[in-house]
Amino acid sequence: MLSLTQLVAEELAIPVQKGVSEFASHIAAQFNGAARAVLFYGSCLRSEQLQGEMLDFYLIVSDYKAAYGESWLAKWNRRLPPNVFPFQHNGLIAKVAVLSESDFHHLNRPAASAVSVWARFAQPARLAWCADDKARQAAVIAISGAAPTLLNAALAFAEREVDVLDLWQLGFQMTYSAELRAERKDRPSSVIAFDPERYGRFGIAALCHTRIANEHRGDKILLFPDVDAKIAQEKNRWPGLRRRGKLLTIARLAKAAFTYAGGIDYLAWKINRHAGTQIIIQPWQRKWPLVAALFLVPKLWAKGAVR
Repeated sequence: MLSLTQLVAEELAIPVQKGVSEFASHIAAQFNGAARAVLFYGSCLRSEQLQGEMLDFYLIVSDYKAAYGESWLAKWNRRLPPNVFPFQHNGLIAKVAVLSESDFHHLNRPAASAVSVWARFAQPARLAWCADDKARQAAVIAISGAAPTLLNAALAFAEREVDVLDLWQLGFQMTYSAELRAERKDRPSSVIAFDPERYGRFGIAALCHTRIANEHRGDKILLFPDVDAKIAQEKNRWPGLRRRGKLLTIARLAKAAFTYAGGIDYLAWKINRHAGTQIIIQPWQRKWPLVAALFLVPKLWAKGAVR
């Protein structure tokens, strides 16, 4: 059986569509030689549909000062990572989140203050561009922390005997509830249903690296009887992660009002697409996106369009 690191390396190395690789190279070229890796992930990776969709990339840079110079963008990327920017290239559009190599490594691990990075990179991703082999290896090592972090959290709330795919679903349900997400309630199961064999293989490999001791018999995961203290520790930290995750979502949204041109239109598009709403952005909301977003999110939360 391949190790988790080997599985991550193999998955990242799967070739992407030409439009994705060209877009990734274009993104990397915009950051003053600081780009180390461009990762492609999300719904467009799963569907392989690019036209008319919003692609998702993470740009990993050597450090923020190198990427931005002395700009205020460097300060806010460091204080409230990531910065998110819109990009267009050859008829495709994308949103690009920027993290340093150091932050990317840290935010894929249990000590991370929020779930957003490790929840995403426990899912499939592709290395669409990288600077060199050292950058490639750093991306592999960073992402190898994501699945164990998610599954360790899920183990704390699981039955003493649980199917590996059910454990994944529980983990995604927990992480979706720890952010403001415009997603249908069946989204965690649909993510796993896209490639259950992948999640089975990655799950078994990742469980070897969790803090809560377990063993597997076929697809069944059994918790060791002496893990109650670690389970309690994980359970105790989860309410704080949920609170922080939702507050960070709002804070990042506020920051995006200054860094993301057309961010309020993207927010409406995202919510309409995933929650089935019919939000129409008014001219005043484009002029004052921060005010609009701060009014919009609570209303959608009350209606259940975001959770």
